[in-house]
Amino acid sequence: MLKKTLLSLAIATTAMSLAACNNSETAADPVEAETATTTEPVAETEPMVEPEVAAEPVATTDTAATQNIAEVAAGNPDLSTLVAALQAAGLDQTLTADGQYTVFAPTNEAFAAALEKLGVTQEQLLADKDMLTKVLTYHVVPDATVMAADIPYGTDIKTVNGGTFTISDANVITSASGNTANITQPDVMATNGVIHVIDTVLLPE
Repeated sequence: MLKKTLLSLAIATTAMSLAACNNSETAADPVEAETATTTEPVAETEPMVEPEVAAEPVATTDTAATQNIAEVAAGNPDLSTLVAALQAAGLDQTLTADGQYTVFAPTNEAFAAALEKLGVTQEQLLADKDMLTKVLTYHVVPDATVMAADIPYGTDIKTVNGGTFTISDANVITSASGNTANITQPDVMATNGVIHVIDTVLLPE
């Protein structure tokens, strides 16, 4: 009888322990709190504006001529033979006058080629004042300052010595004797006219 009572107590105790264990278990998992992610609005930045810098004034060069034709020619080393010829013919003083002239000025190389073609030396040319004057005055248009853009192409242009030549729109001059010259440097200004540098001595008829 005592054994049955102890056995019943043992079974009852075990049953109670199991029940207590089952009741202590938590079936529900904890719910994680949602974390609200808030994104702060990005402040809009206005584009950088470069500060306006006042433009510096462009330097302007006064292109007004301050020398007459004879002085401009004397200051150009490529025209030294022409200057010597003008002095030998006594025309350098004429080209210092106030009257307006358009001068077609042959370079030193042009004179060298002309001397070879004529079969004379520079000394012989400078000594022959009549021929020198005739050739030099054939390169001068009187009473006018004719810029390259205003040249009357294809028409006869009258020179100081009374002869004429023509100029094509390619700035090629054809003399009365048929030789040609190119204008290599137009519109060299002087106080009493303009110089057009050419690469050949023009020979009158």
